[in-house]
Amino acid sequence: MQRAKTYRVSFVFLTLALFCSWLLNVSSGSVSIPFADVLSTLFGESPEIASWEYIIWDYRMPKAFTSILVGGGLSLSGLLMQTLFRNPLAGPFVLGISSGASLGAALLLMGTSLLAGYTSFSFLGDVSLAIAASIGSFLVLLVVMIVAQRVKDTMALLIIGLMFGSITSAIVSVLAYFSSAENLQRFIFWSFGSVGNLSTNQLLLLGSIVALGVLLSIISIKSLNAFLLGENYAQSLGISLKKSRLTIIIATGLLAGGITAFAGPIAFVGLAVPHLTRQIFDTMEHKVLIPAVMLYGAILMLLCDTLAQLPNSASVLPINAITSLVGAPVVIWLLVRKRKMMF
Repeated sequence: MQRAKTYRVSFVFLTLALFCSWLLNVSSGSVSIPFADVLSTLFGESPEIASWEYIIWDYRMPKAFTSILVGGGLSLSGLLMQTLFRNPLAGPFVLGISSGASLGAALLLMGTSLLAGYTSFSFLGDVSLAIAASIGSFLVLLVVMIVAQRVKDTMALLIIGLMFGSITSAIVSVLAYFSSAENLQRFIFWSFGSVGNLSTNQLLLLGSIVALGVLLSIISIKSLNAFLLGENYAQSLGISLKKSRLTIIIATGLLAGGITAFAGPIAFVGLAVPHLTRQIFDTMEHKVLIPAVMLYGAILMLLCDTLAQLPNSASVLPINAITSLVGAPVVIWLLVRKRKMMF
């Protein structure tokens, strides 16, 4: 009873922290807008300068909501992988799904001369990159799903996933070697990750993908809790290992693949946030961990995006660099202080 009350208090605190992080993110940017004007604009009033309304509603708000979806989705996918493989070093990219998205983007940006169908994508403009990355992640996910039906050992599946990642990374390296400097630069900029390039329609599509991944994760709560005690124990509870593994893999594929397609490969968040959440909440119950990791991930991404935006400058630092520089020391400190892993 006391623990349930503590969880409720913690979730209230996290919700308030998420709101404050969102407000800070919307208030920050290359254009300096007084905080009072930001609040008045959010409440529907016209700001002192007309362009401020456009900046807040058409640029900063989509960017903030993208950060929430990216942070929450990657953190949840990391939790799913760490639980499925019972490995604290597992993350959302261990199955090669993100590498598949990178391969799709690389083929479009650096392998255009090798792709006869490139012109069929070019008329789609900026959406073509997301489509190419989505196709790459979907194809890798499809192969992983087929392998998951044939492989009984979960650790073997982990190794196979890492091999898929190595193969796709090797192909990307070959493409980069033969690519022109301009195309290589475009791919490198995409690989930095970004949460500020999505249109409203793209944001809605990403939100739908993340929502479906979250729904599948909630359906798998019982299986996730059982997997922590081993596959034999899970099987003794009447859980179908193949069906449960497939559901978890599909959820991870939707979350990691969809986010990578729209926002680029953003590292660290999916690996670190589940550890942060377990250390702070001190529980392995996924009914608590799933909403908790999503809240922590969203807060972390909002804060990192705020730091990435240089004040009074149009330049934006790579979000990948900020997530690692800000988050890694925190994780190290927590692990040293607790002196234990939750596996």
